[in-house]
Order: sequence, then structure tokens, then C-alpha cells
Amino acid sequence: MSIRRETVLFLSALLHEERRRRGTRRGRRAITCFTQAVLIWRWFLDNTRITQLATDHGISRTTAYRYLHEGIDVLAAMAPDLCGVLEEAKKAGLTHVNLDGIVIATDRVSTPGPGPADLWWSGKHKHHGGNIRVISAPDGWPLWVSDVRPGREHDITCARHHGVITTLAAIRPDLPTLADLGYEGAADVVRIPIKKKSGQPKLGHDQHTYNKLLRGLRGIGERANALLTITFKALRRVSLDPSRIGKIAQAALVLLNHEHNWTMSASHNVIFSY
Repeated sequence: MSIRRETVLFLSALLHEERRRRGTRRGRRAITCFTQAVLIWRWFLDNTRITQLATDHGISRTTAYRYLHEGIDVLAAMAPDLCGVLEEAKKAGLTHVNLDGIVIATDRVSTPGPGPADLWWSGKHKHHGGNIRVISAPDGWPLWVSDVRPGREHDITCARHHGVITTLAAIRPDLPTLADLGYEGAADVVRIPIKKKSGQPKLGHDQHTYNKLLRGLRGIGERANALLTITFKALRRVSLDPSRIGKIAQAALVLLNHEHNWTMSASHNVIFSY
């Protein structure tokens, strides 16, 4: 995948400001801000191995890791916050937002959890990973990405930990949120499919129609996860410390928005009535 030079310059400018903030003197770094931006982009886009990046840029592996993490932090600091995103979505006239999640695979991390399994082991996905929440627009463009939680935690637990449910509840009358049955415990806040419970009669025609409509709209929203993981190979499997996955995903969102010149008003409205 090719990227616009303007996007590389955007990251280069951020890195330049970070060096000024730290008081880094001219000529004290092994590579320029632009070259560092290229290094970071190569890692995000192609998940290029650190050893290869270090060799290509004539620096040590330790320095390559340090420059990469610096870029991740600089970008993640620019990621939008949830309250701001929801307010902008409401002002832009979006009909609804989607709440979903993704477990980003990581190398095995032997960190003891409350049970017999590792803390980062996802029993649902059968691999180690970091669990992040994603809020997307009706057209499936990602608007907000949470910090990471261990892969063993359920969707609703992660959402509550990050204050997502509380924040969505405050804006619920003006901006509905669509979700799947993983958020059944927050059915008073988010719109989820109607579930037939044991001992109850079968769902009626209206209930089936509601579920089909909801799943159809949410299907578009699932594009958000695909956009992030397809665009950035680094998000398909993270070999860094799994606690960094949230920052990496937030940095990827900033890069994605800038590369495509995306704005809230660019999202297509999808009619949803409830």
C-alpha cells in the first residue's frame, strides 16, 4: 500500500514538535524527523521487523524501538476522546453509532490471571491478545478506539472499565448506539438484538424484523475493525508489550484519518428509528 507524502510530513512535523518539547538539540539524533516518520509508517503498514528497520536506517535495534515507541506515543496523544467524538457525531447529524470490539493477537505472554489461563489469553478467540473497544459511524468508519484490556475480559467488562457505557448513557436520547449480544448487560443503554429466553414463546414477526434491521446496520459498522487491521498489518499481530496495543490502535486511527482526509461530516447517514 502506498501513502501520501503529505501524511509522512504530517507525522514528521509531530515528531519535530516532540523533539522541541524535549529540548533535543540539533544533530543529536541518529536520523531526521522525516526518516523517523518513514520508519514508523513502515512498521504500521507492513509490520516490518525491527531488525530490518534498524538495518535499513543504520541504527541499532534499541534505537529503532525507541524511535518507534516515541512515534506511537506522539500519535496516540492526538487520538480523539470519547465524549468529544459523541458530541461531534451528534452535531454532524449522524443517525447512530456502532459499538464493537476486537481482540488483537499478540505473542504469548505468561502473565497469571484470576483463573488457570494467562491474563492475555482469549478463550473465545483461542489465542493471546489485547481487547479494545471501537466506536464507529453508520458507514463503518472508526471514530474512537479505547485503550487495551486483557484478552480474557468480556466485551461488556471492557466497555464498563473504560466508562463507555456511562458515556453512551448520557448521550443516548440524541444518539442511539447499536451493539451485539455481547453487551446484553447494558441493554438499557445500547440497542442489541432481541434474544429468545428459555421458557418464553418464539420471537414474533416484528421482533425478527427488528433483529434483521439491527444486524444489517451493524454489519456495515463492522467495517471499522476491518479498515484498521487491513490497512495496518501491525494490528494483525503485535509483538510488542501487549499493554501497548491500545496506544498502537489509537495511533493507527490518527494515521488513517489523516491519510484519507476524513472528517465527521464525511460519514454517510443511515436512517435508524426506534
